[in-house]
Amino acid sequence: MEKTWRWFGPNDKITLGMLRQIGVEGIVTALHHVPNGEIWSSGEIEKIKSMIEAHGMRWSVVESLPVSEAIKYAGSDRDRLIENYKVSLANLGKAGVKTVCYNFMPVLDWARTELEYPNPDGTSNLYFNRAEFAYFDIHILKRPGAPDFWDQETLERMEQLAAGMTSEKEARLVENIVIKTQGFVSGNFSEDDLNPVEKFRELLDLYKGVDKDRLRKNMKYFLEEIMPVCNEYDINMCVHPDDPPMAVFGLPRILTCDEDIAWLLNAVSDSHNGLTFCAGSLSAGAHNDVIELARKYASRTHFVHARICTVLPNGDFRESSHLDPRLVEVVRTFEMERQGVPMRVDHAPLMLGDDKAGYNAGYSFHGRMLALGMVGGIMAAVNAEKSK
Repeated sequence: MEKTWRWFGPNDKITLGMLRQIGVEGIVTALHHVPNGEIWSSGEIEKIKSMIEAHGMRWSVVESLPVSEAIKYAGSDRDRLIENYKVSLANLGKAGVKTVCYNFMPVLDWARTELEYPNPDGTSNLYFNRAEFAYFDIHILKRPGAPDFWDQETLERMEQLAAGMTSEKEARLVENIVIKTQGFVSGNFSEDDLNPVEKFRELLDLYKGVDKDRLRKNMKYFLEEIMPVCNEYDINMCVHPDDPPMAVFGLPRILTCDEDIAWLLNAVSDSHNGLTFCAGSLSAGAHNDVIELARKYASRTHFVHARICTVLPNGDFRESSHLDPRLVEVVRTFEMERQGVPMRVDHAPLMLGDDKAGYNAGYSFHGRMLALGMVGGIMAAVNAEKSK
């Protein structure tokens, strides 16, 4: 696999020069300064591409060219936004950037309740606490019907933590769930939002009446519209699984398991319609066997996110070591079967001062560098086996 790294553009505290020194071969990035729904011009694409190539690397993957909310819920301007998307894809294709990672998750891109959960070794990781998430849903967001959504064990845990909840702790939950994990990725929120919870409610309202079947139809419509452009320029679209792989806030989720992935690939049976295999997102659901899924869908995987989660008995989940035996087998599968496919490490621990550097949540430098070394070692071992 190709060793890649997610870079957030010229304003990223982690520079291209640093990445070249640690063995990164390809860059995963986007035009983060272009608002969602607007066209990515050839000029802006070439600026970033030239910057990357000047450091001896290539622009391997776009992550992401965002799918606007109106495309997902089929708003009145859906077709205009899809046309803009097609122009952006064509401009990327002309520049030779041929892999686009995207997602079709309504409103919420990915969700964690804690961004610096302490580990015994002094590092920290992202963490998803079901009881805290339920508290946000019921007591902060005040979503109608929310208490009926959660299981009894989670509600009991939530009531226990509610007894010690403070305004400061509530503010931290809002920051972690809505701002710090969404603003730099989805574009729906920013740290300048005065009332992010109300804005969140407004976005949820857009999906009233949109169930799983309707969201699937909207995704199929989107893919059928863009596939001619993908075929013309040989662009691989690779959808990211839902994170976490379960329903949240009453929103439909359509990429959570084996059956969902099979639906996606069969709904538009074009080889350019493929998968970002995020072992971390899929493993956050206890119902998923990530090793088996990797083997089953290797041929339709165009991009790999190398990370893994452990689900606890109470339904919470945390990021695990990049040497977790399950991830070793996932990496082995793609190294054996998908030569040259881009791979990036993800959601590594905060360590060695990363917590003070102001990196985006889940995207530390030292933690990801360690993870890249670990995964690189797995790849080298697999290749040594292949050469025997």
